[in-house]
Amino acid sequence: MRRIILSTESGADLPKDLVEKHQIQVVPMHVIMDGKDYLDGELPVEEVFDYHSRTKKIPSTTATNTHEYHELFMKIRTNFPESIIIHIGYTSKASASFQSALIAAEDFENLFLIDTLNVTGGLAAVVLYAANLMEEEPSIDHNQLIEKIESIVPKTKLAFIPGSLDFLRSGGRVSNMAYIGGSLLKIKPCIELKEGKLVSTRKYRGKMSIVAEKLMQDYLNQYDIDRKQLYLIYSIGLDESIKRQVDEIAKETGFENVTWMQAGAMISTHAGPGGFGIAGVEN
Repeated sequence: MRRIILSTESGADLPKDLVEKHQIQVVPMHVIMDGKDYLDGELPVEEVFDYHSRTKKIPSTTATNTHEYHELFMKIRTNFPESIIIHIGYTSKASASFQSALIAAEDFENLFLIDTLNVTGGLAAVVLYAANLMEEEPSIDHNQLIEKIESIVPKTKLAFIPGSLDFLRSGGRVSNMAYIGGSLLKIKPCIELKEGKLVSTRKYRGKMSIVAEKLMQDYLNQYDIDRKQLYLIYSIGLDESIKRQVDEIAKETGFENVTWMQAGAMISTHAGPGGFGIAGVEN
């Protein structure tokens, strides 16, 4: 039986221990500061926030390019010559990365690409769904696996509250920033993925401790999330007491497993310090 290899981008923010456990191949996205290109996953997040503190400028981000995907796929094929590669990608609606992956894939056989229409914890939820399914069903056929992965893409829900509206506004990734209105400094918008696009869906007022709890309640009321697994995402600066608070809510609402994920440099460039998010898969 041919081995199946999973790959994705650093924008999935997968914890390193899970990357190693499931041997997931991760290709970096990019963060740009003062014209210098840094690889996401290698750049400490603290440097992104230090840069903003020093310069009052927000770093920019760029997609993984075709050459990098080609190198990734070639490396996998060299190490595992008979493998089948399934690339589970960052939403094509908010980055050029997936298009670059499509171009690179033209040179390879037995390589399949799935657009998750999601980012960070939402993307990670799809990747880890696939990895866990392969662990539970080691003899699963790749066509069946792809079918199952594609079936959960529309069921994967991500919602997050940015820690800094300065970072969010400058990123330009949210399609309806006008919704946020003129009182930017007084509200905290909830950002969700709608058909692959980052959209501001509602707004909250108050401290992050209050807002995080309200987001959890609204998210779990809106979506019938599979209680086997919940992913909680944070950017550096989120208070530990808030983590304990939402952990308790997850436990009280019946989640068997809760995995915390730290936003990497690329995602943090858009979310800012102290952000909080939730991701899961609907039943």
